Amino acid sequence: MTADRPSPHLDLDLATVRRAYRTMRNVLPGIELCYAVKANPHPDVLALLVAEGASFDLASVGELDLCLLAGARPAGLSWGNPVKKVTDVRAARAAGVTRFTTDAPADVDLLAREVPGATVGVRLAVGDDGSATPFAGKFGASEDEAVALLERARAGGLDAAGIGFHVGSQQRDPRAWARAVDAAARVAARLGAHAPRELNLGGGFPTTHAGGPTPDVDACAAAIRHALAAHAAHWRPRPFAEPGRALVADAGVLRAEVVLVAQRAGRRWVYLDVGRYQGLAETEGEMIVYRLRTPGRDGETGPVVLAGPTCDGDDVLYRDADVRLPLDLAPGDVVEFLGAGAYTSSYASVGFNGLPPLPTHVRQVQHVPHETPEEGGIDHHTPQH
Repeated sequence: MTADRPSPHLDLDLATVRRAYRTMRNVLPGIELCYAVKANPHPDVLALLVAEGASFDLASVGELDLCLLAGARPAGLSWGNPVKKVTDVRAARAAGVTRFTTDAPADVDLLAREVPGATVGVRLAVGDDGSATPFAGKFGASEDEAVALLERARAGGLDAAGIGFHVGSQQRDPRAWARAVDAAARVAARLGAHAPRELNLGGGFPTTHAGGPTPDVDACAAAIRHALAAHAAHWRPRPFAEPGRALVADAGVLRAEVVLVAQRAGRRWVYLDVGRYQGLAETEGEMIVYRLRTPGRDGETGPVVLAGPTCDGDDVLYRDADVRLPLDLAPGDVVEFLGAGAYTSSYASVGFNGLPPLPTHVRQVQHVPHETPEEGGIDHHTPQH
């Protein structure tokens, strides 16, 4: 680690974010892309996506403020969190936000009181098998409930324009979107002349981690396009999506340092200066197994238990996953977590065990006349300045 970039830290390459956004825009033509700010709310990421013409999916007043500071238009902001306080709704209204997601009668009534005439979409509960982090029933209405909620919204003076879903984060089965579109189409058919004119395809687009094959964005987009086409004769909603991870994950490399290597009960433990509380929360339950790299160490490897630095017994990243690191790994060596641009810095705690939040170092887009696929990429073996 260089003196001006102590470990741990996240290196983030904006050129990779831009390429990911443009790729998704190309494979999902005609579909509005609302970046899920929670994936990585760094101001430079938001400013880049504003310049690219993106819209934004919000979950809090803090995210609303960040988007406005980055120059986002209120018309391009969508409040996607179905759980809202009255102060949240009032702040959104004051900022000019007019699109909201809902999935419960009390929330519909809140919106009717506070933002009469606003555009609302009901979130369906759909199958999320195949995702790394399923919602386990936390959000979403059944098809019967969705019909009732849209009728309730319309009766309350809201623009009951939308239906939507989320197929689960890091969804590895492209057919999940097709099944969810089918469910939304069934709701639309039941509403007849009042069928929703907007369809929220949610997020869940996966990125490559260890632990199994991952479909690329083309496969997910193809499933979506085919599902929409299958219903086009009877229902042609205006679709939008809420990608988060897929736009920023591959732009980030989390760089950590080995603190201790020890043998415990016949297993080799490697302790890093970063753990579940400094940005690697998605290792809980080993649901995300990051690809690892060890610059300068490329000899024989062996299995390890990988742990974080805090005094908490839960601060263990991988016990059961087949994680292998060089046998000669020693304190002071570097371990890189690849694909770590999403849900790391935004998850990091503030001060647990006295450790600071995870700092982010941004590599700006290099403006060159003819961009190549390698333009702007991080040199993973040389610290960036």
